[in-house]
This record gives sequence, structure tokens and C-alpha cells, in this order.
Amino acid sequence: MASNVPVTVAHGDGIGPEIMGATLEILEAAGARLDIETIEIGEAVFNRGHTAGIEPESWESLRRTRVFLKAPITTPQGGGFKSLNVTTRKTLGLYANARPCVAYSPYIQTKHPGMNVVIVRENEEDLYAGVEHQQTAEVTQCLKIITRTGCERIVRYAFEYAVRNGRSKVTCFTKDNIMKLTDGLFHRVFDEIAPEYPDIEPEHWIVDIGAAKLADTPGVFDVVVMPNLYGDILSDVAAQIAGSVGLAGSANIGDDAAMFEAIHGSAPRRAGQNMANPSGLLLGAVLMLVHIGQPHVAELVHNAWLRTIEEGIHTYDIHSEEHSREKVGTREFGAAVAARVGQQPNELPAVSYAAAPGQTVTSATAARAAVKKETVGVDLFLDWNAGSPAELAAVVQKLEGDGLALDMIDTRGMMVWPGGFPETKTGDHWRCRFIPGDTGNAVSHAQIAALLQRAADAGLDFIKTENLCTFDGEPGYTLAQGQ
Repeated sequence: MASNVPVTVAHGDGIGPEIMGATLEILEAAGARLDIETIEIGEAVFNRGHTAGIEPESWESLRRTRVFLKAPITTPQGGGFKSLNVTTRKTLGLYANARPCVAYSPYIQTKHPGMNVVIVRENEEDLYAGVEHQQTAEVTQCLKIITRTGCERIVRYAFEYAVRNGRSKVTCFTKDNIMKLTDGLFHRVFDEIAPEYPDIEPEHWIVDIGAAKLADTPGVFDVVVMPNLYGDILSDVAAQIAGSVGLAGSANIGDDAAMFEAIHGSAPRRAGQNMANPSGLLLGAVLMLVHIGQPHVAELVHNAWLRTIEEGIHTYDIHSEEHSREKVGTREFGAAVAARVGQQPNELPAVSYAAAPGQTVTSATAARAAVKKETVGVDLFLDWNAGSPAELAAVVQKLEGDGLALDMIDTRGMMVWPGGFPETKTGDHWRCRFIPGDTGNAVSHAQIAALLQRAADAGLDFIKTENLCTFDGEPGYTLAQGQ
């Protein structure tokens, strides 16, 4: 007989302990072979002074079991507290987030019967890198970090997921008509990898119209892959239009570990009332069972859940006069699913898990040739609130020298010097671009350091610099709007 699989379990906050109790009852009834290690995370741990909501001994459990079944937690509001979800994903390298969004019509209300879309979201980068600064009294900044390695891993994961699960199309959502370097890289990598999967149809949508199409006609999509922020938002949208965010489970997959959860929050106002629907966490646990090599148990659990839904045994959030037979609480719903283990749905399609949709992708991308990088200028960012763009230019031009000349000034990405219009709103945050007086010359670090020294000597409050680089002759920076 196969041995048990070690799994770390956290019961979480709010409704977490209730829905985890129901979920574990169903897994036990289905014969899941688990050795459970329980850890405490969330609000109580935050309040003990651990800003990430998890203690060192809990990390030891996660690194030992490599599998985490997590109920939702409450993160205290205000500064200083970091998202445990983001911290866990990044610490354990859980780069891929897969969220199946399925309609269960007519038993659960939806405008999109037959919807069956999987959102694959990059999980570690983008704006969720969490690198933020307040640069002036008026301006804050969040860095959008996109790496080629991160793009390659998530795009390849999406195509491999499609292959393993009999899917026919992978769609990429980006906003590379505006963010030409960051989202442009994601789109370019998608186009590079797609030909490796000739049996899968690739397509790309700009995220705004793609989101509109997803909300209106989700049946045209199959697997959708996108960067972190878009994926976070649109996976909730997709789950809700399929039927309810409360029904969606989530798999977070890395090369060495995985975390499974519901996509909804801890809902503290529903805690302790035996009302919450455990379905999202349960379907996350189904993904876990497939990942750890127990697909037969996953089938038993999922089909028992479908049979329960079909028979109209519903919690308050999905209850309807037309299709519900009995309104039940969390415990009663869990008991109903457990009692139906071994049964198949009559009307809804039964599920089969012969493949492993949670399995990681380890295929490597071919080594790339070395790239020639050259610094050809520098952007100097200033906190300045003492006059017009022309007055600032008069001050900054005095910094010219050592081969560097002022090329343009912008505010919030809009060029205001030379030229510019009085209608353009300005503030206290300015970018001053310096390039070599003799175009085509490279710029050294010593020249940039000397420029900063001249700015300091002039009493200017510089915030930061960004080097302007080319890579194999192609610009690694964008022009200002209007430049």
C-alpha cells in the first residue's frame, strides 16, 4: 500500500478553521493518504510581532513537507505588515498560480453556462515585487519588475498545462501597447515559446479588451496566461462570472514546493456562524491531491462535491429557490459531501484526473548568447518645487559638463522641456535626461557620479538615477511622451 504524504496544514483566520474542518473531514472520508503537520499563521502571529504572519518553526514544516494546504488569513491593515501569500510564494519559489474557473449551471447561477477557463498567473514578479518608495511629498512609486526567466517559466507552464489537460488554446494578456519594455518582454517570450507547442493555438489580447471579452464571452478562452497583477484581478473576475469566487480553488506551484488554497478571503464577519461555504478550499485540496499523486482520491472528492451540488444541498451563498433543495451550514455541507464519496453526478460532467495538472515544469530554455550592454545616458530624478519647467531647465543646464548635456525634462512621463504646453500639470517630481554631447559616445559610471556631485553642489534634491542602456544596440529605455 502507498505510504502517506506529509502535508502542512494551516487553519487560518475568520472562517478558515470552519472550512478547513469540513475539508479535512471530506478528505478523510475519501481515503486521502496524508500525514498532517499543523501550523499557526495569520492574525495571531502578526500580533505577536512577526510582520510576515508566520514563525520560523512553521517555515521548517513547510520546507520539510513541501506541500501546504492553507485556509485564508486576515492581514492587519496599515503599514509594516506583509502579505503572507506573497511572502510564501516568493520564499518557496511558487512561480505559477493556476485557477480553474468553471460554471456549474443550472445548479449555480451564472450568465455563462459551459464556462471552463483556467487562469495561469505569474506569481512572483510584476508590481507584486513590493518595491515601493515615496519619492517626494506628492509622488509615490511602485516598481514593475519583469524578468525573462520569470516570463519563460510561466509561459511554458501554461502551455504544458494545456497539453496535460487536453486544452486546445493558450491566450496571453498584456498591456504592451503602453508598457513596451515590461509587458513587451512577456508578450515577446510568449511568441518565442508558442511554436514549441504546434498542437496548441496561441493568441494575444491587450488586457483591457481581453478582460472585457472574458467577462462577456468567456467561452472563447481556454487557458489564459498573464503577469501577476492582471492575473490576480482577472482570476477573481473569472471565478465570479462562472458562479462565485467562493467556489474557486487555487494551486501555487514551484519546482520544489506547492501551496493550495481558496481564492477568497477570511470573511471575519461570517466566522463562527456555521455559514461559510468550504467549496473553494475543498477544490484547492482536490488540486493538491492530484499534485501529490493521489488522482483517484481527487476524483472521489470532486465527484462527490458535484453530486452534492446537483442534489441541491447548498450553503447560503449559492442557495436559490429554483435549484436548491436544502440550505445547510458549513458542517452539514461537509458531511453531505463526505456521505457521497464514491458517487457520480447525474447531470454535471464527472471529472477524471488521469494527468497531474499541478505538476511543475522543469524543461529548460536554451542558453542565450551574451548580450552587449552599453550605457548611453542617464536620467536624473529631482524633487523640486521652485518654478516652471523652463526655470528648472535653467538650473539643471548648469550641471552640464564632462561630456553630458541636458536632453529633456519630463514630469510623470510627459515631456515639458524643451517646448511643452502650459496646460500640462506639473508637480514636484521631475526627470532630467542627460546624454553625451557628442552623440554615440558611451557614458561611464564616473561621468554619472560626477553629475550627481555637481547636483549635490548645486543644492538640488536628487531622488535617484536610472542608466539609459542599449542591449545589442537596441534601446533598453523608452522616450518620454511628447519626445
